[in-house]
Amino acid sequence: MQSLIQHLITKVETARAGFISSTEGLSYQQVSFRMTDNSWSITQIVEHMVWAERAGVIGMWRAVEGYRNNRPIWSGTPVHHHLSIEQIVEKTWKTKENVPDVARPHWGEPIAFWISELRACSATLKNLGEAIGLLNPEEIIYPHPISGPLNVVQRLEFLRFHLERHQNQMEQIKTSPDFPAR
Repeated sequence: MQSLIQHLITKVETARAGFISSTEGLSYQQVSFRMTDNSWSITQIVEHMVWAERAGVIGMWRAVEGYRNNRPIWSGTPVHHHLSIEQIVEKTWKTKENVPDVARPHWGEPIAFWISELRACSATLKNLGEAIGLLNPEEIIYPHPISGPLNVVQRLEFLRFHLERHQNQMEQIKTSPDFPAR
């Protein structure tokens, strides 16, 4: 199981690197640009990623500790057993979801701070992988606020998926006809 966890963490780190590279070389005007009044800027997306990953990782860590100490933080039927995160999102998400308050961007710039924080999440994720050790990650459940009960494998897949999803969103912002020139 440990090799599976390491594989999933490597996929998250690859997605993180791609996400961060999408922000490089952009001006203040570019990272602050919002396509509409109801959309997020690139800075807000990066901040969201920090809050979302932290919430997900601490939740997984709580679930691991609960499992290890025979005090699971969730019980019930794992309705998404053996589904990929893409299948779960397809099944449970609307086209535009409301972000949970814990992951809502609220501080704003500077983007350099949020990029630094996102990079720092790597060490915490690596330590979580070590904490999981030889436990069965498919038996450790930490619910997602939209998708419901996800096991640690699905949660790690979600970290990768979420980075990729929001990287695509940033790329769409950059193709807007109103996106500020360098």
